[in-house]
Amino acid sequence: MQIDIHNTEIKKVGTVDLPDAIFGVEVKMALLWEQVRAQRASRRRGTHATKNRAQVSGTGAKPYRQKGTGNARQGSRRSPQFVGGGVSMGPRPRDYSYRLPKSARRAALKSALSARLKEENLLIVDRFDLEAPRTKEVKAFLDRLGSKSALIVDVDNGNLRLSARNLPKSKYLVADGLNVYDILGHEKLVLTQAALEPIINKAQDVRESRSDSDSAQGAA
Repeated sequence: MQIDIHNTEIKKVGTVDLPDAIFGVEVKMALLWEQVRAQRASRRRGTHATKNRAQVSGTGAKPYRQKGTGNARQGSRRSPQFVGGGVSMGPRPRDYSYRLPKSARRAALKSALSARLKEENLLIVDRFDLEAPRTKEVKAFLDRLGSKSALIVDVDNGNLRLSARNLPKSKYLVADGLNVYDILGHEKLVLTQAALEPIINKAQDVRESRSDSDSAQGAA
């Protein structure tokens, strides 16, 4: 498919062909949900912990005699049934992270890119050059774009990274770090022309690229 290329003034300067296999696939909401869930789980620190009866402070003496008091027999003030005692079966530090299969991650990325294109929330810019870090220039671009929430993706662009980090609802990402969670977390997706190739390589299956090249050689 063909899509327009704009400059930072939101004026058309050309066109580019995008592969239908990446930007024109069926949007699978269940797959997007699974990938977002996996990314959120991987970001959990998992440092929660409670003290058991061996770790809480307190005497180890028997609180009262075994029989004759009318109370249930007790062996320690640090038992879970006492206030200030240890917690029984409480949370312990653990790793919540897990990963979907590589094919599923690629399919989720394709779905997210296709969803933004179908919603007309995907913009391709020829370049995003800044002479120095200036948040004001990036904010002016977002105002022209008509959105305060945008994910701007480029290759290594230090000035753009420094300029976008003070914008609370927008974010800059290097093309190799593009992910489903950040795409869906912003209203607009802005890709520079230089970022297209690494994004396509990231989303494309090696077997698909080989089959495409084989079919092209067979047609020749």
